[in-house]
Amino acid sequence: MSKNSAYCLIVEGSYFDESEAEHALRDPFIEEWVEETGNFKIDNFDEILVAEGISLGDLAVEMIGEETFRIICNGKRHLTWHTAKQLADTLERQGMFDTIKIEPLSNDF
Repeated sequence: MSKNSAYCLIVEGSYFDESEAEHALRDPFIEEWVEETGNFKIDNFDEILVAEGISLGDLAVEMIGEETFRIICNGKRHLTWHTAKQLADTLERQGMFDTIKIEPLSNDF
C-alpha cells in the first residue's frame, strides 16, 4: 500500500465505550490549546492541529472490540502514513492509550 493511501490508528486502552476513548484522544489537545490561548470553544476543534493538515475535528473514534478502538479521519481528508505516524507519535507521548498501531484503512466500513 502506498504511503499516500488512507490509514487509521488502532488503539487500545481501558475505556468503556467510544465516548470515553474520544475524551482520552481529545483532552490532552484541548488542555494544550487552553494553555496556549487561554480559552476553548467547541468551534476550536477545527483549529487544533493534531498532525500536518489534520485537525482534532477531523478525527472520529470507533469501537472495534473490547477496549480496542479505530481512529480515522472523517470527511474529505484522510490520514496518510506520514500523518498517521505523526498522530501516533503524539498519542504515545501523551500516554492516553496502552498500544497504538498504524494500519491501512480498509473499505469494509
